[in-house]
Formats: sequence, structure tokens, C-alpha cells
Amino acid sequence: MTDFLLIHGSCHGAWCWRDVIPALEARGHSARAIDLPGHNDGRDLATVTLQETAEAILAASTPETVVLGHSWAGYPMSATAEIDPSALRGLIYLCAYVPTSGQSLIDMRKAGPRQTIGAAAIKNPDGASYTIDPAEAPRLFYHDCPAEAVAYALPRLCAQAILPQDTPLTLGKNWQDTAKAYIRCTQDQTIPPEYQAAMVTNWPQGSVHDMHCSHSPFFADPEGLADLVGHIAKDF
Repeated sequence: MTDFLLIHGSCHGAWCWRDVIPALEARGHSARAIDLPGHNDGRDLATVTLQETAEAILAASTPETVVLGHSWAGYPMSATAEIDPSALRGLIYLCAYVPTSGQSLIDMRKAGPRQTIGAAAIKNPDGASYTIDPAEAPRLFYHDCPAEAVAYALPRLCAQAILPQDTPLTLGKNWQDTAKAYIRCTQDQTIPPEYQAAMVTNWPQGSVHDMHCSHSPFFADPEGLADLVGHIAKDF
């Protein structure tokens, strides 16, 4: 069985894996989630860096850990593998950004085929963070999720530090040699599905998988997600 470390995306926290952790445990895996720096810790978000975010994942990993990262988590978990590939077993990108070496997440977002978030991202007056308009969050994140899960999620969304997402990341052999797979969400309203496909167009056959759901499969289909990541991890 597999040890999974679950990493949330922008404006979320460990809470978003509420339904996936018991689903993984029911299948015999171990699973845990962490809050990344600047999430639910009272930090000054102007001081949060991509490096320390990657190091937080590193500190929570073991050589037997498969890191499952959602959305923006593709950046810090890739950085973690570049720092020390022996500290984890593999990476699963869940409708996540696969970094283009030398670019920041903001660079990649701007280069996307469609701009989906737009005015829904509200920048804090100090320029250090942004939040998502709660009126737009159901459309962007949760359009096919149970009403109870949406009601659970909306009051828990938090501010997202901008600096880590505006920091270019250079990747090399360590990341390239790390076992990895991608789960594309075909009904994603946040990261266009065609962009997800383009980010992994040169990946080996069998390493890219589809889920026919929104940007939040952890609420839309937690059982299906648990089945799929368990299947993927067998090949790492």
C-alpha cells in the first residue's frame, strides 16, 4: 500500500482533502494533508516564499511518500523533487500546473489558451495576496460538487500569497528523473483542460489519466480519485 501526502491548491488548505483521506485509508493506504505556509497560520503573506513552501512538503515526506498535488501545488511539489528526489517516491499532478522551467506560475497562467479567473481574483490592497470572489468560487471550483461540500468549502477559502506564484522555478535532472503522473479534469473551469493536456503532451503513454469532473475532484468524486491514485502509485 502507499503513503500519500496531499497538497492543496490556491486559497485552499488541508481541509479540502476531507473526503479523500478516509477513502484512501479504506483502501489500505496511509494519507495525510498539510497546510502550506501562509494558509491558516497567521503569517504575513508578503513573507511567504516558493522555497519554504517546497521545503514544507519536503519536511512532510518520506522516501516512500507519493505526493498528490492539486492546482498550484504543482509548483512547490516539483521544486521539492528538484531539491531532493530521494525524499519522495513520486508525484501525482491533480489538474495541476506542470512548471515550464524558468517560468513562474503567473507566467504560465498568462500564457494559457483561455483566461478563466479574471475579476474573480481580488488582489489585496497591499499587493501581497489575493482572494477569490465567493460568488464566483462555485463556478470556478465546485460546479459539479455536492451542495454540502460547497457550503463546507466556501467559508474556508483563504487569501493566497502572490510571491510564491510570481517566482520562476528552474527544473533539471532531479525532477525529470522523478516518477510522475498527471490527472486531467476534463470539465475544469479553472485550468483549461486543453492546457492541462498541453503541459503533458510529451509525457510517456500511460502516465496521463482523465477524470470527467470539475477542478475539485476531491469533492466531486473522492472515491473515484482514491481508486485512480491508488492505481497510479502501483507503477511508481
